[in-house]
Amino acid sequence: MPLLALAALPSLRVIDIFDIVIVAALVYYIYRMARGTNVMLIFWALIILLLAWRLADLLQMRLLGALLSAVWGVGLIALVVIFQPEIRKFLLFLGTKTQLDESLWHRLQFWRSQRGRQLSVSYEAYVVACMHMSQTKTGALMVFKRHNSVEELVGTGERLDAEASNALIETLFFKNSPLHDGAVIAHNNRLLAARCILPVTSRLDIDPNLGLRHRSAIGVTEQLDVLAVIVSEETGAISYAVGGVIHHDVSPVELRQALERYEC
Repeated sequence: MPLLALAALPSLRVIDIFDIVIVAALVYYIYRMARGTNVMLIFWALIILLLAWRLADLLQMRLLGALLSAVWGVGLIALVVIFQPEIRKFLLFLGTKTQLDESLWHRLQFWRSQRGRQLSVSYEAYVVACMHMSQTKTGALMVFKRHNSVEELVGTGERLDAEASNALIETLFFKNSPLHDGAVIAHNNRLLAARCILPVTSRLDIDPNLGLRHRSAIGVTEQLDVLAVIVSEETGAISYAVGGVIHHDVSPVELRQALERYEC
């Protein structure tokens, strides 16, 4: 084995190095998406099967190699089914330029927008509504559209298409309101829909004390390019989630900065 590896070194090309780096990056990204979920067990099982298949091929173990090759042939279809959410997220990653370099891109965009014109979007209504709901411990969940379509989320609730105001937002989340259960979908100065159903994260490494609102916020930001804002009904704390990462107990100033930074 070491002799074979040394013999192959002189034939190593620059393109082979790029090939190795790309494959390693793909494996690492899949690992990051699957980390903390039940899919992680399947991920390691696939890695073991792949290594066993390559070892069998290298040692010319024909029967074992043919068996593992057949498993991989049939397993491709199963992979599409098992990893459907992860494949969806990966394709969204490729199609969303803002996720290629999150911090650098947003800083550049924010700088350009400030240089070229005053921001026409006001987040005051959202911030004030969250402040009031935080003081009264009114549970709330808002999802802000960024660069991808949210039509599938809007379709799960009641369409509004109304101008955002703190009074309207607080009314929607009032406990006796028929639209208080679920999420409000917003974009810029418009409320698109209310009582919308969100996907819940399947991760196992998050705080078990988090409620359904927080888990839904993490879940929807894992699958779509959106920002989710949560007001806790138990503590009144304001949190926001983006890219599957949740930021707990933020101040109104930090909330406004997040909305501006991510151009919601």
